Amino acid sequence: MYTTPIQLRFNDIDQMGHVNNAVIMEYFDLGKSLYFKDSGVPVTPDEGDFCVMIVHYELSFKKQIRYHDKVEVQTCVSRWGNKSFDLTQLCLCNGEVAVEGKIVMSGYSRSAHAAVPIPEEIKEMVSRFDQEN
Repeated sequence: MYTTPIQLRFNDIDQMGHVNNAVIMEYFDLGKSLYFKDSGVPVTPDEGDFCVMIVHYELSFKKQIRYHDKVEVQTCVSRWGNKSFDLTQLCLCNGEVAVEGKIVMSGYSRSAHAAVPIPEEIKEMVSRFDQEN
């Protein structure tokens, strides 16, 4: 799995003294965007018509994360479909799983404003990247 270190910010912490649940999605977004960038998946408009978008988020909270904990996000594709794929993400706190995430993403055409099949070269490129990480 591809690993992204996360730097906790003071404003990530809520009144209970742990990282707010909504902030976890920001951590996953950071891990996801770096994963896509480093694996070659186009995400910005200047990279062409094809991109990917989130269509479903599922999170399971296992452990609290506190301000001085060491946090990282791990990311990989766990399922390929024709127009969609599942992204598995783990938020680790001091080496233990704190949050598990399953994100369903869809291939998308900016010009057609519609879901489109994921090009085989994207699938191959990301699968190769996952094997290396």
